[in-house]
Amino acid sequence: MLEFLLLTEIMLQLKSLFYSFLTAFQLVFSKPAYIAIAGFTSIVFWIIFNTLDELLFFSPVFTFYLPDDAIGSFILSSITAPLLGAVVAMNVYVFRNSSLKLSRASFFSGSSISVVSSACASCSSFAFLLFSTFGSAGLLASTIMSNYQTPIRLIALGLLVWALYSVSNRLTKSCIITTTTDYNVGIDKDRKTKL
Repeated sequence: MLEFLLLTEIMLQLKSLFYSFLTAFQLVFSKPAYIAIAGFTSIVFWIIFNTLDELLFFSPVFTFYLPDDAIGSFILSSITAPLLGAVVAMNVYVFRNSSLKLSRASFFSGSSISVVSSACASCSSFAFLLFSTFGSAGLLASTIMSNYQTPIRLIALGLLVWALYSVSNRLTKSCIITTTTDYNVGIDKDRKTKL
């Protein structure tokens, strides 16, 4: 009986978390400007990630080449780019519409860490810049990033999911967001949406 109650409690918490994400996504992505921000950010970072992984080439001819050993890296970068776009668009929404005074640094910490750790510095021509700039320290950093590329990208993906969770939590739990249009979440007389 205790196991059933514990399982029920876990399922209710997961359901609450799902509806929290859904409410935040509906609130942010109901406006075309934030869809455009997310789409543009996703496309730009997908191009950057695949160029750094040497899967996308622009010279001498525009081409995309996916060898068998790079499929995992391609899948991770293709998941990371849209998540990054969603996090950036949601952060912009919170920054523009929040009545709380929040610092700009808090918005970009999770996003910037995940971007830096997602780009594989050792599997591209960027490694030569590290070698020439930092010498043996650059070689050591490049070797470490080469050996642990997949775990680093999985950690970056986890950081993006955490950033997405924190921004959706900020939208649905603790902030009062000003709006100009009516949503089904309830608007009081001061035109502020209370979530």
